[in-house]
Amino acid sequence: MIPQDKTDTLRGSCLCGAVIFEIRPPFTKFAHCHCRRCRRASGAAHATNIYLAPVQLHWLQGQQEIIRYNLPEAESFARWFCRHCGAPVPRISRSGRTVVVPAGTLEEHPLDLPKARIFCGSEAPWVCRGDEVPRYADYPEW
Repeated sequence: MIPQDKTDTLRGSCLCGAVIFEIRPPFTKFAHCHCRRCRRASGAAHATNIYLAPVQLHWLQGQQEIIRYNLPEAESFARWFCRHCGAPVPRISRSGRTVVVPAGTLEEHPLDLPKARIFCGSEAPWVCRGDEVPRYADYPEW
């Protein structure tokens, strides 16, 4: 892997490769979210997401292959995924101000590391521990 600087693009895709995108650092936020919704959406102890502005996302292929699911009872929770393989892809918030990128969809590892573990007040009791990432019961003051 060739290291990138803060302005290099990072490429990502869904599992089958039908949807391909690029993002450009710097990130607004990079966090592990332990809320119940993220656990259910990811099937894991947490979701690891990168947050950035919409202008930092560029779709290279397959934008028409994306399905959006808005959780009806949630003000802002949604999930975007590839219609072919079901894998998550970046999603634009309902407000249109933020892009949420599932970090595991990236082909390269970003230089930045997660800066927070959020919603630890509702984390699963079987979550992995042992890192030095700051923990917050809900949203920190970004």
